[in-house]
Amino acid sequence: MSASTAKERTAALSLAALGVVYGDIGTSPLYAMKEIFGGAHHPVPITPENVLGLLSLIFWSLMAVVSLKYVLFITRADNKGEGGIMALMALALHPMKRDAWQRRAVVVLGLFGAALFYGDGVITPAISVLSAVEGLEVATPALKPYVLPLSLVILVALFAVQRRGTAAVGTLFGPVMVLWFLTLGALGAVSIAHDPAILRALDPRHALRFFEANPLLGFFSLGAAVLVLTGAEALYADMGHFGRRPIQLAWFGLVLPALLLNYFGQGALLLRNPEALANPFYLLAPDWLLYPMVALAAAATIIASQAVISGAFSITQQAIQLGFSPRMDISHTSDQQIGQIYLAGINWTLLAAVVALVVGFGSSSNLAAAYGIAVTGTMFITDLLAFVVARYVWGWPFWRAFLGALPFAVIDLMYFSANSIKIVDGGWFPLVFGLGVYLLLSTWKRGRDLLSARLAADAMDTRSFVKGIDEVPRIPGTAVFLTPNPENVPQAMLHSLKHYKALHERVVLLSVNVIDVPRFTDSRRVAVERLPGNFWMVKVFYGFMEQPRLPEALEWCADDGLDIDPMDTSYFLGRETLIPRLGSEMSFWRGKIFAGMFRNAGSAAGFFGLPANRVVELGTQVAL
Repeated sequence: MSASTAKERTAALSLAALGVVYGDIGTSPLYAMKEIFGGAHHPVPITPENVLGLLSLIFWSLMAVVSLKYVLFITRADNKGEGGIMALMALALHPMKRDAWQRRAVVVLGLFGAALFYGDGVITPAISVLSAVEGLEVATPALKPYVLPLSLVILVALFAVQRRGTAAVGTLFGPVMVLWFLTLGALGAVSIAHDPAILRALDPRHALRFFEANPLLGFFSLGAAVLVLTGAEALYADMGHFGRRPIQLAWFGLVLPALLLNYFGQGALLLRNPEALANPFYLLAPDWLLYPMVALAAAATIIASQAVISGAFSITQQAIQLGFSPRMDISHTSDQQIGQIYLAGINWTLLAAVVALVVGFGSSSNLAAAYGIAVTGTMFITDLLAFVVARYVWGWPFWRAFLGALPFAVIDLMYFSANSIKIVDGGWFPLVFGLGVYLLLSTWKRGRDLLSARLAADAMDTRSFVKGIDEVPRIPGTAVFLTPNPENVPQAMLHSLKHYKALHERVVLLSVNVIDVPRFTDSRRVAVERLPGNFWMVKVFYGFMEQPRLPEALEWCADDGLDIDPMDTSYFLGRETLIPRLGSEMSFWRGKIFAGMFRNAGSAAGFFGLPANRVVELGTQVAL
């Protein structure tokens, strides 16, 4: 690729990143300052000292948490280009292959962080779209009854277009977000020009003085100030869609300057006219621009929702491949960016939860109390996993890794603590939602491990089995038996032999091995071993961001002497029926949950790309 072509591609990805990655944090000016100074929970009085102190806090929080921690540091902790809490967890597990306790701790952190991210994925669309449409109330109170229905229409339309993929959506939304950020910056700059003294807030001493003069109120204010940071985790989760450099260029080149100008502009407006607290974002614009701003804000909040939706798709795919989630249908929406995917099941589940949240809470102010817990909880877990990566993957000395993670952990813990007091006022939702998702993810992992142990306990050794089948009749063709462990005879093979009293002339025991890197780059994706009796063991290797296509993988075996005719090959899958029982290693109620998830998991044939007309499923009952 030539230098000019590379630059054009980077510019295009940076534009698309604006349309996907920065929508969430880019729409925080709609509600952050309003909640800090006029929210229902411990509003900060509007005085010059308080405004300068809070603006100083906002500036240095954006610089420390988003610029330094996420954009410059955490994006380095990528797993072969992929970001997000699950990719970080997989990376942290690399050096812990033998220590079961450490692996368990990392897995628990990663799963709960992912669960909280799903909670963020529900709240972000709800609060963003509601806050934008509420601008109609500023124009005229007569439009207030239409805010909720219009918000729901916009949300349904957003989730309906997800099947087109983030590439198409990002290309469409990128120019809109450029206009949005330019407008944010311009409106803020005009307001700052009327009161340039507001720029004194760049001095961190104003934040320190605010907390010194108002220690308790300062602590409470963190619960609303965290709203300016929402979207940082989505930035990391969506990194695999666009790459690290386009995300960094978009942040420092446009997003950060525009956000700072707008926040400072709102601060200057509040000092000039405290009554603007009713909606400082919209009142920053002249009257003639109000309706266009509502339309532009609605478009921007649709884009804000896109960041967490795309992140939820990425994390779900990673969870499936790493064995923490049932199989689901995954559609790849781009032939250039492998990370751009669509999961219909996740998409419509998120929509149902978002609609319930909008109807239940009714306004952006009510939702603000629920927002910070999920964001700050995920951020703190990211700090812990990043410490593990720095210490054990990058090989940093303990003191260096500890001191590197400590400032970020302290900041995130302060924000989390301030938000924890709002649990009864709505903060319970992301915790309950996150605990529910964590329960499902951990139950699936535990259930799969228990099921594998049950099957292995009753299994026969493959090599011994092969030596004792000389008298079994053979029929023409190739039989491929999918199995997690080719060293044991698959239950499907035993049932086939029991019913048909024969085996195919060539039998392939095929296992899929997902390793903890996004994409397997080794040229030897398959390991082939020939056994007596024309039996073959084949192991296929994939990364956790790849979609297995087993017929294609079997074609790679030709170099090792296993040349398969697709039209003469049958695929045999085991179909277990699970029977939860009392006294098992898994509690009965979790066993029932796992059995339900197992029963409703996506088809193995579809997930592995097998031709439907050549698949045979053979069932067996397993007591958990």
